[in-house]
Amino acid sequence: MRLPEEFPRAVTDEAEWVSEVPSLPELDRTDLPLITIDPPGSMDLDQAMHLEEQPGGYRVWYAIADVGAFVRPGGVIDIEARDRGETVYMPDGRVPLHPAILSEGAASLLPGVTRPAALWCVDLDADGQIVGADVTRALVRSRERLDYDYVQAAVDTGTADGTLRLLAEIGRLRLTLERERGGVTLPTPDQEVVPDGDGYRVELRVPLDAEAWNAQISLLTGMAAASMMLDAEIGLLRVLPPAPPERVAQVRRMAVALGVPWPEGAAYGDVVHALDPKVPGQAAFLQESTVLLRGAGYVAFNGEPPVQAYHAAVAAPYAHVTAPLRRLIDRYATEICLAIAAGVPVPEDVQKAMGELPDIMQTTGRRANAVERACVDLVEAFVLRERVGQVFDAVVIDVEENRPWAQVQITDPAVVARCDGERLPLGETVRVRLTRADPATREVRFSLV
Repeated sequence: MRLPEEFPRAVTDEAEWVSEVPSLPELDRTDLPLITIDPPGSMDLDQAMHLEEQPGGYRVWYAIADVGAFVRPGGVIDIEARDRGETVYMPDGRVPLHPAILSEGAASLLPGVTRPAALWCVDLDADGQIVGADVTRALVRSRERLDYDYVQAAVDTGTADGTLRLLAEIGRLRLTLERERGGVTLPTPDQEVVPDGDGYRVELRVPLDAEAWNAQISLLTGMAAASMMLDAEIGLLRVLPPAPPERVAQVRRMAVALGVPWPEGAAYGDVVHALDPKVPGQAAFLQESTVLLRGAGYVAFNGEPPVQAYHAAVAAPYAHVTAPLRRLIDRYATEICLAIAAGVPVPEDVQKAMGELPDIMQTTGRRANAVERACVDLVEAFVLRERVGQVFDAVVIDVEENRPWAQVQITDPAVVARCDGERLPLGETVRVRLTRADPATREVRFSLV
């Protein structure tokens, strides 16, 4: 699959024009002291939040970049966005969903400037359960742009106050609720390509608690959006069917073989949330058990809700509405929620496009995943190219019957690759020899010593 190249002139021309004349709402909520939390250097800022304590609970103000104030369905920017589907990130740049004048400028919730937003107001009780939600268009102004390291340090040192203190408090409540309803957040490190002098290296990075708390704010907003759509019998949902019983039984047997405790009656989420990916057997189980979380997609409905309207990993109905600068479907789902909340019909051009979006997102999502994997494979092969013949300690993280190789993970450098050999012991540490590292083919292979 080829990535889109430069934006056509018609798209950039329209983006320059609409950046100067967006459709602005009458409601002014620039009084809200919103903040953004993103990786350092990010310019495409989709979300800004302000958290408040309320009698008996909390209030979440969540401003989402209003791309619909700039982009109309069926226009040249929208047509180009349908070809792209989502922003694709690479080590040395990105292929954006929208022209930078919008995604990193006029539509981005940058600090100190007034922007149109879809402003969510979600009320929670003292346990963090959603008790009410609304969304409306409003003008907002972010006060400050923070990153995850800063937020984590503020919480860890006890200096966090206001929104940052409540983010940790609400985030922990929502994570507890997630486990209670059977949801899953895997505690696995991310394999990332990072700059290293004049080149790049691959490393395993364990996400910070602050990232999980921030994700919970996005998740609760998506859950509120899904509930709103289901009640109105029109919407776009992110769905993941439950794993079939035979697949769950297979993973249970794997837990026994790897020494991972799975008490009777415990859900998969209860089992994995406390596992340590640094322990070889647990790392292997986390890798193998992801078969229970495969098959996510989107579904559009206009009338009776779909039979499968559930996201198994969230353990609730769920919708993507919080990243419209980077993901096409979020803009359309947001327009649906805004119409429902205002008590008006969903715009006809949105209804007309709904049915096409699940296939668009599936195709472009596969392309983005393939690019990400290819980038990691290339850097793995490049950093190991001069180490062919060397021996490494590795953990066997994936095996299949009747397959003459297994997948292994080494930690220095952080590489996941094939290892030739039959009956490799899943979850155990083995010695492997690097037999191939070819940047031209992006191939890395080991053999069992």
